[in-house]
Amino acid sequence: MRNGTTEGQAASGRSDSVVIAVAPNGGRRTKVDHSALPITPEELASVAAASLDAGAAMIHVHVRDRDGGHLLDAEAYRAATAAIKAHVGEGLVVQITSEALEMYQPEQQMRVVLETRPEAVSLALREFVPDEAHESAFAAFLQKLRVEKIAPQVILYSPEEATRLAALAKRGVIPFDNVPVLYVLGRYTVGQKSSPADLLPFLAPGTAPFRHWMVCAFGACETACVTAAALLGGHARVGFENNLLLPDGALASGNQDLVAATRRAVEACGLRLAGADALRAQWAFD
Repeated sequence: MRNGTTEGQAASGRSDSVVIAVAPNGGRRTKVDHSALPITPEELASVAAASLDAGAAMIHVHVRDRDGGHLLDAEAYRAATAAIKAHVGEGLVVQITSEALEMYQPEQQMRVVLETRPEAVSLALREFVPDEAHESAFAAFLQKLRVEKIAPQVILYSPEEATRLAALAKRGVIPFDNVPVLYVLGRYTVGQKSSPADLLPFLAPGTAPFRHWMVCAFGACETACVTAAALLGGHARVGFENNLLLPDGALASGNQDLVAATRRAVEACGLRLAGADALRAQWAFD
């Protein structure tokens, strides 16, 4: 057993239930891309409720400034979180993003997270630890998250980053035995279409395994990609941040359509869905 995961788990399938997270807006797209893309706290709350009904257990939240641009701001995050919880209570884990979008430095990202004190946060390894000089600050930040009981999810864009994260953990930089991760398939490029095969390098022999891993994917094959992940032991993140299309290529009417499509595919494979409380239990750290 390595990092809490048996080496054969990916090949033999999962024993627990599948988490579906919804990422409804991201930091780049606007209502020009889709009129139902949520921007305001109330719009995020409405999407949260619809996504919960469709099968989601978590919502990944981006907030925007007055002009609709990407924003990292504690007050804005608290307003969005309050609106979401007013609609769904504890029915969804609310995860904020710390994504820089080339606008923020690690110190600013860390400060906003600690000021917000969210239930969960996503952290791109390449943004927080671009080189060895940033390792000690990242380790101290993660220790504060542990004390505050803020669940981190580390974003990995390549198998090489997964290997690097495992090496950091081995050296004690990561103060969690089993930190959750998100594998990203594809990039923000014109016509990007991810494929389930893009997941295989993350799971190849010799690549560092993680006990709780999730996948997001760009393009119309999003449902196929995250369903493949579920069958191989992972979890699913879907939504307008990465994709606007249903499996048949038609435009989704809202984020809940993508959640529902994933739910149908996962359940058709005989897998069960996990709710927010089950996710909280999976992400609980000693």
